[in-house]
Amino acid sequence: MEQAPKKAAQKPRMNFWQMFNLSFGFLGIQMGFALQTGNASRILQTFGADVEHLTWFWLAAPLTGMIIQPIIGHYSDKTWTKLGRRKPYFLTGAILAALALAFMPNASVLAAILPPVMIGASTLMIMDASFNVSMEPFRALVADDLPEEQHNEGFSIQTSLIGVGAIIGSLLPYVLANWFGIAKTAKQGIAPHNLIYSFYAGAVVLIASVLWTVFRTKEFPPEEYDSFHAEEIEKEKGEEKKSGMAEVFYNLVHMPKTMKQLAVVQFFSWYALFSMWVFTTPAIAAHVFHIKAGDTSSADYNNAANWVDILFGVYNAVSAVYALLLPKILTKVSRKKMHAFALVMGGLGLISLLFIQNQYLLILPMVGIGLAWGSVLAIPYAILSSSIPATKVGVYMGIFNFTITIPQILNGVVGGLIVKHLFNDQPIYALVMAGVFLFLSAGSVFFVQDETDKQSA
Repeated sequence: MEQAPKKAAQKPRMNFWQMFNLSFGFLGIQMGFALQTGNASRILQTFGADVEHLTWFWLAAPLTGMIIQPIIGHYSDKTWTKLGRRKPYFLTGAILAALALAFMPNASVLAAILPPVMIGASTLMIMDASFNVSMEPFRALVADDLPEEQHNEGFSIQTSLIGVGAIIGSLLPYVLANWFGIAKTAKQGIAPHNLIYSFYAGAVVLIASVLWTVFRTKEFPPEEYDSFHAEEIEKEKGEEKKSGMAEVFYNLVHMPKTMKQLAVVQFFSWYALFSMWVFTTPAIAAHVFHIKAGDTSSADYNNAANWVDILFGVYNAVSAVYALLLPKILTKVSRKKMHAFALVMGGLGLISLLFIQNQYLLILPMVGIGLAWGSVLAIPYAILSSSIPATKVGVYMGIFNFTITIPQILNGVVGGLIVKHLFNDQPIYALVMAGVFLFLSAGSVFFVQDETDKQSA
């Protein structure tokens, strides 16, 4: 007589504050990430990097992340420590990222050993790899701890906290300089004090917020976690067991159809975002503030760079509010339609930068960019979490990181060359191109098979 398949237990639902604690560490991670994305190009230019070479300096970061993420995901699926399953990984990543944040703007102190620009670029690589080590286990933790019907809400709260952290990180250099009178200029080749102190603050908040999640959130031990996925585990018993990188490659080859379709959406989105982070400061400095290339020590250049921090703060504020509204919106509109809408708004925002010469009017496009950013951080992960086996959340979240790093690597290789040879050293056109890529991303959303569409059909 055949034995009836085991029935899976139900995960307990979480209230708002439990979900808040679950993702609070992401606030600190994103504060550090915002400081990096808003100021790394500025710091590298201060240390002597040319505009067309900026993408090359950024290149090592996604390369490192592409290698590290699936490995971290695989081992976080398979291991259990006294601290938990995901916690050891995002805590380690946070500590390394905090050290890199504290060191990067001070790279000039080792000028006698290596050129500061090389030290700064190496620190950027370590920092970005460390952020990646922390980010994907945090996303896996949401999928681990929440029942599927709360995934939309869980990833939306996470995105909102990401937005809050990014607002703080984006605005801090401006606030320190303009509200507290901390120097925003320095000698050529040295980062200004408002940047240095901002990076120190980012390191402290990063560690503190991640520790909050570590101590305030419980992970399900293996036996209890398995009870929630008994049916899936039963199905997998007949599969040939693989270990280490063999399993990573097996899962890469056999990734779910929805994940492959999302990869196309992600490619266009993250190519565009990488362009925005690398080229916004030099583009706005040249196109709106009319600052000559190479003039990175003047007050005018630093005013332009600080204003870009404000703009990044605005789009992150929009994304935070939008993320809080998403769960309600998604009860009435499909995830695919909302994602496509947000990406189109982001594309319009980036393209409109070409036609704006007033620094204050630059705030308007940031609304559209904020909608796109908030959607990119929430909806693809919510769709993905519904399509992957619960027992392989970590490794698939890590593999999904390929869809983020590969477009950045491609942009890192060709982006600077395009600006130099196709756009005649005018980085504003890299932002226009990024807007077009967001349109392409929006169009490809409609080819994605979303499990919730099936269930509601």
